[in-house]
Amino acid sequence: MSIDSKKDVILIGAGGHAKVVAEALIQSGRDILGLVAPDKEKNSEWFGLNVLGNDDTLLSFSPSEVVLANGIGSLPSQMSRWHLASQMREKGFQFIRVIHPSAIIATDVVLAEGVQVMAGSIIQPGSSIGRDSIINTRVSIDHDCSIGGNCHLAPGVILSGCVNIGKGAHLGTGSTVIQNISIGKNSIVASGSTVYKNLENDKILIQKKQDIYT
Repeated sequence: MSIDSKKDVILIGAGGHAKVVAEALIQSGRDILGLVAPDKEKNSEWFGLNVLGNDDTLLSFSPSEVVLANGIGSLPSQMSRWHLASQMREKGFQFIRVIHPSAIIATDVVLAEGVQVMAGSIIQPGSSIGRDSIINTRVSIDHDCSIGGNCHLAPGVILSGCVNIGKGAHLGTGSTVIQNISIGKNSIVASGSTVYKNLENDKILIQKKQDIYT
């Protein structure tokens, strides 16, 4: 049975990204049992959802009965989203794939556990997305691209064909990567940048009047 099947869904987080995740689930016809968040009062309501308690409340549920949706956002150098996912998996929980119904995904695309594909995104044939990566609103991924785990492609990112993105990379809003480019793990591409040559691991590309590779 798929991890995305008929288990109850619990949302983690109560911020902006959690709203987007919740809306995608609702639009997809999934019922959300409730959410957990450290800064919300238990049994209160947020975005029309019942607050079940804080993160520790998850341990009162059986991993065989619920699947989790990660609503914690992802910014460069902030690892809380990935750390929490790792901790919950160690306790036996799994994370649902969140796919907005307006996304267009080719039939042979491979989406790992916990991948999130938001409204208006396009993923073309031959591409694969690694575990827990976020493909945010209106991202365009062309043919034969490989996206590692724990990546965030922010709204409006465009990848041409045969692009490889290493684990943990962050591509800022509106950035563009031309064909056959590789971006190393944990690297950051600033918003609005155009990547036209390979970027090594743990590097930052900030595009101003000229490219600055640090």
